[in-house]
Amino acid sequence: MERLEVRIEIAVHGRVQGVAFRWYTQKKALSLGLTGWVKNRPDGSVQILAEGPRMDLETFCDWTARGPDHCQVDRQDISWSEAAGKFDSFLITG
Repeated sequence: MERLEVRIEIAVHGRVQGVAFRWYTQKKALSLGLTGWVKNRPDGSVQILAEGPRMDLETFCDWTARGPDHCQVDRQDISWSEAAGKFDSFLITG
């Protein structure tokens, strides 16, 4: 059975910069076999773009809603789309 890949874009708002949120996000994404990137945004949020099987992305999205213990996620803005398949790994880009 083929695993259809999709894309999720998440903007995570709260106390998510300066608390290793990107590092933990990368670790979680790689453990799920996802590809894409995570980066800090100038407004203090973190932006994530990830691709993979929808079930794995839903697990990932549930995790990003909580994040690691020492951060505080206030809200997420989420959008789904078709995967572009342009990524080989999951990177911290900024």
